[in-house]
Amino acid sequence: MKRPLATVALLYVSGVLLGEFLPLQLPGLFAFSVALALTSLVWAAGRGYLLCLLVALAGWTNMATRTAVLSPFDLRRLTGANIEYITLSGTLCETPGQRVYEHRGQESWHTLARLDVDALQRGTNWQPAFGRVAVTTPGVLGTRFFGGQTVEVTGVIRPPNGPSAEGLFDYRTYLRRQGIHHQLQVESTNDWRVVLTAASPAGPPLADRFRDWAQATLQRGLPDEDESSRLLWAMALGWTTALTGEVSEPFMRTGTMHIFAISGLHIALIAGILVALLRVVQIPRSVCGWLVIPLIWFYTAATGWQPSAIRSTLMMSVIIVGWALKRPSDLLNSLAAAGFIILLWDPQQLFQAGFQLSFFVVLSIALLLPPIEKILKHLFQTDPLLPPELRPRWRRWLDGPIHVVTASFATSLAACLGSLPLIAYYFHLITPVSLFANLVIVPLSSLALMSNLGSLLCGGWWPGLGELFNHSGWLWMEAMIRLSEWFAALPGAYFYVKAPAWPGFVLYYTLLFGMLTGWLFAPRRRIVSAVALSLLGAAGLLLWNHHRNDTRITVLALGGGDSIYADAPGRGNDLLIDCGNESAAQFVVKPFLRGQGVNRLPQLLLTHGDLRHVGGATNIADTFAVSNVLISSVRFRSSAYGRATETLGSSPRRLRQVNRGDPFGNWTVLHPEAQDRFPEADDNAIVLRGEFHGVRVLLCSDLGRPGQRALLERESDLRAEVVVCGVPARGEPLGDALLDAVQPQVIIVSASEVPAQERASKELRERLERRGIPVFYTSDDGAVTITLRPKSWDVRSMRGKRFSSAGT
Repeated sequence: MKRPLATVALLYVSGVLLGEFLPLQLPGLFAFSVALALTSLVWAAGRGYLLCLLVALAGWTNMATRTAVLSPFDLRRLTGANIEYITLSGTLCETPGQRVYEHRGQESWHTLARLDVDALQRGTNWQPAFGRVAVTTPGVLGTRFFGGQTVEVTGVIRPPNGPSAEGLFDYRTYLRRQGIHHQLQVESTNDWRVVLTAASPAGPPLADRFRDWAQATLQRGLPDEDESSRLLWAMALGWTTALTGEVSEPFMRTGTMHIFAISGLHIALIAGILVALLRVVQIPRSVCGWLVIPLIWFYTAATGWQPSAIRSTLMMSVIIVGWALKRPSDLLNSLAAAGFIILLWDPQQLFQAGFQLSFFVVLSIALLLPPIEKILKHLFQTDPLLPPELRPRWRRWLDGPIHVVTASFATSLAACLGSLPLIAYYFHLITPVSLFANLVIVPLSSLALMSNLGSLLCGGWWPGLGELFNHSGWLWMEAMIRLSEWFAALPGAYFYVKAPAWPGFVLYYTLLFGMLTGWLFAPRRRIVSAVALSLLGAAGLLLWNHHRNDTRITVLALGGGDSIYADAPGRGNDLLIDCGNESAAQFVVKPFLRGQGVNRLPQLLLTHGDLRHVGGATNIADTFAVSNVLISSVRFRSSAYGRATETLGSSPRRLRQVNRGDPFGNWTVLHPEAQDRFPEADDNAIVLRGEFHGVRVLLCSDLGRPGQRALLERESDLRAEVVVCGVPARGEPLGDALLDAVQPQVIIVSASEVPAQERASKELRERLERRGIPVFYTSDDGAVTITLRPKSWDVRSMRGKRFSSAGT
């Protein structure tokens, strides 16, 4: 059989998928597996089919084993979804790492750790416990905490937070794929304590000692630690602390972020250097392979056993074994073998972004590189009947560089095509410039990595040469930083998109691999392929036409303040209403808009002068090139509002005042009037009513009781199917008189637990509950999305609560 391991890997993957989407009890899976194995022993004729089923069942069982609750002391049994203040005792999986967040030039440090728990304490009572917990602590832990130590940590344990809105990072799922179902939030580093036992390690693990030595070696001869030095540590040693959002953004936008993962590029380069050195000293090929494999695994261990490094090293080990044994190389078979071994070790890897990107990129290179190279070779082919000596000398000199450039371009194109939908799904990015940026930055990264390796190899016995290598590496990294910024600044270099759905993945990869490899155009499949593609295209057009007139209004869950995004048909009608304070705008609103595929925002409306509503306005306006900023004529005492309107008004015709009765798009301003001057800023907030497909949506912002009375006096018809409100600083939103006039079918209250004045009070909840109307609270339900279609509408929250106009 050709490529037998590919068949085995596919069968095993199918079993893992069944284990994810169709979980069964472990006793039944084990019993069925044993029955299949025994049957295959006695039924020779059907043994092949039974073994295929057995491989799939192995994946299914392995997945069930990793996700089932097996221990009576499992934290999922002991704490469940409760939020408790407890003390945990356990072993640090690795040395705690640091993350730094930069905002306005200020750095905020946090420590992240993973703890294998063996006991927990409630009050004064200890009890056995089992499970892995993610621990977050503000500040930096001291060097006395390292991997393998037994520690006691006190904090608040809770399930990790899921995404607060569509398109935001799902931290809960990210941790679940690592076997972590709880998060411990620690108040300070003083809540950590080392517990010395007989099994406690005497010192930090090898990876820590190697990293400290390597950082000092790579810094020797250079001036003070700077961005380039830290990025060199990230690239060579996997030191992720250096990769802050601000630093990594240009590399993300140019599709070159992969150079900082200990991945195939690093392992292949190291293996190539080692093989070349060993072959120079006449080491036989068979011996050479067995010497290189332990050395690359040592590098993987020294850099902290990062998942990407393990995947790449395993893949390279499979290839080197085949090379050392002088077996014919088959990249697809080697890829399948590596994938099968990794998933056998941890089936949850299948659902992680790093695994999918790594294997799809290599798969794309294996399948797409030959046809792409064939096309490029045809484009640059010279006259085959012309003798080489008759060709111009300059043309012959260019043959080598042209071959190198076209080969690099073909590899970059294959990798970009293979990773495109995955990058769009996980990072909401499409980076056309990456095709060209990788042609320049990847070779520079190889030079920088070679310089680092040279420094590490000779820095201990020839410091002078090591310093030269360090200066060389710093130069290449500085060039990479400047080039990534230049590429990212090019027009059309990148743009944000909404995550594609799974049918889009299937269609894309079917067309990509089928067309470039010629599989779809085989004579026996040509007609069937044409019919199938036509039907798929027609179905896609019908689906797009069905949803193209939909309007989606999302009420975001912020830590105080409001932000509402209305995505109407046509980008010119989209509207963002308020944007929260600076922190909310940076970490919630901006990622949310990018996750919706927003690159430019036509309209931003600021309802009133409240820091928690408009503090991030200039950030949002600059990031998304806002065309029009809408405000009322009312003057507010808020300094944040004044600064925002002054800055935004500096651009000609950007700032526009709207007052009661002014329409724009599908919206009409109902409050305030130009001459209104209520004492409280909340009572001067802009109130909007939108009408979409005959359905009315009323947005009341933080309107207090005086503002509500004015609205009732001025408007005779306030009826709306959905009403959205915030929590005013004084009084309650949505008084009974206003609710009687609006007669809503659904109420959405934008509230938060902190600060206290933004909390939905018990009295408000009880009063709204007596109305018998479905009420959504963003503090409880997360972001709430209203979807308005030509014949129906519905409301749903991120926590699963739903309401439909159809009554289902």
